[in-house]
Amino acid sequence: MSAPVLAVEKLEVSLPAGADRARAVENVSFSVNAGEVRCLVGESGSGKSIIAQTVMGLLPRNLKTTAGHVLLNGENLLQAGPERLRRLRGEKLAMIFQEPMTALNPIMRCGAQIDELLAQHTSMAPAQRRARVLQMLEHVRLPDPARIHAAYPHQLSGGQRQRIMIAMALILKPALLIADEPTTALDVTTQAEILGLIRDLQREHGTAVLFITHDFGVVADIADDVSVLCLGDLVESGSARDVLGSPRHPYTRMLLQAVPELVSRKPATSSDAPVAMRTRRVNKVFVTGGWLGGRREVVAAQDVDLEVRRAETLGIVGESGSGKSTLARILARLIDPSSGDIELDGAPVARLRGAPARAFRRKVQVVFQDPYRSLNPRRTVGAAIVEGPLNFGAAREEAWRRAQELMQLVRLPAHALQRYPHEFSGGQRQRICIARALAVQPEVLIADEAVSALDVSVQAQILELLDEIQQRLRLTIVFITHDLRVAARICNRIVVMQHGRIVEQGPVAQVFEQPREVYTRALINAAPGKGFAFGRTA
Repeated sequence: MSAPVLAVEKLEVSLPAGADRARAVENVSFSVNAGEVRCLVGESGSGKSIIAQTVMGLLPRNLKTTAGHVLLNGENLLQAGPERLRRLRGEKLAMIFQEPMTALNPIMRCGAQIDELLAQHTSMAPAQRRARVLQMLEHVRLPDPARIHAAYPHQLSGGQRQRIMIAMALILKPALLIADEPTTALDVTTQAEILGLIRDLQREHGTAVLFITHDFGVVADIADDVSVLCLGDLVESGSARDVLGSPRHPYTRMLLQAVPELVSRKPATSSDAPVAMRTRRVNKVFVTGGWLGGRREVVAAQDVDLEVRRAETLGIVGESGSGKSTLARILARLIDPSSGDIELDGAPVARLRGAPARAFRRKVQVVFQDPYRSLNPRRTVGAAIVEGPLNFGAAREEAWRRAQELMQLVRLPAHALQRYPHEFSGGQRQRICIARALAVQPEVLIADEAVSALDVSVQAQILELLDEIQQRLRLTIVFITHDLRVAARICNRIVVMQHGRIVEQGPVAQVFEQPREVYTRALINAAPGKGFAFGRTA
């Protein structure tokens, strides 16, 4: 049997003094063979990304490897100097990062960023390099390679940017590819395409792949082997079928039980329930460019007729660019519709200005996808929560009392109000954003991809929390998501959007089990891990 491409042996990485534990990674061993995919899974803080950074030689300076070996084709990377690591990156090992928009240089054309690798690591002439880059763009199934070559990252979709990252990672045919959460923010169809692309390229080139993810649907679709990490410890390792189908460790079983099933969990909303919010033939057209660059119109919402009933959770699903988030922002009046009407409790609100618009904003609140960017890093979370009530005229003592009650409601200690956002985990920050939205006692809560970046266990807690809050406060929720499992878990009804239009809607069970539209069936069939039981008894 041939030696593994990557062998991690008894690795230990220490944390700086004052951290909640001594080591980020402790006594971790695993290997990845040529042509195989090993997934590292676990919650935030489990050490997954630390291991990837250690392998790539990108470990932050305040973290140190204190024991173990990291062998790439037998060479110990922990003993390699900066110049050697620089030579190995690209040629022998490469990495696809989670967020391509931050990993790519915004002021360089995409073709130039890929060409940079060839220029640094080969003696190819410029014309040869350009031909090779165009060939690689075609290889990762990007349309019109010449246009993509000349484009800047912001001119491409999320899925296209991720394909650029894959092209950069694979253009020198490395022996090892590390993929760190490369599909987290992508819709199900784009996610399926990216996973299929990585799998096809990996098989074609015999690349060893270390794939980091918290999405067990992705693990079921792509992994040969799985290693489960908990607070830096390797608690379980084995084939994907064994770990996902018959988990041995309680922690692994807990993670798998938190994975939502792709079946309806909530009853359909009664047709007798009063309508909380309604849209009538809402359209939104964005105009880009100008008299110098040419005018271009993008239709983001087209003839949208929608009803959200009191105390229900309405899910809105669809691919990136389908109009989900645009519709959410129109409902929240963060942007104005180009035409059409919006009603809240039967009253028109689409063209409110001044004091009436201010009153509307108290009734409709939003929880955004990224809680860290939603909170002011220079203000305590308590100040963030009381800001809304104070702006709407509440007395300071009453606002702080309400903030303490909300912290208990979202299962956080009241004394944490004096802390800053960076002192909380991602799941805790999302709870704080929910508390902030509820502080003004809204009638409608709009959650825009509010759990997409969270671990499955934290995601399950947030979904359970939203259920509990809805039942206690009779809250109406509009839930935008690209994760059909999450939609099945929390929604009473579902709306499917494509190219700015609603193509199908109805009770979750009806839409998911008997979809009428080809597009809806494509979304369901693309859901990662579709049909896998994840350790549950069939």
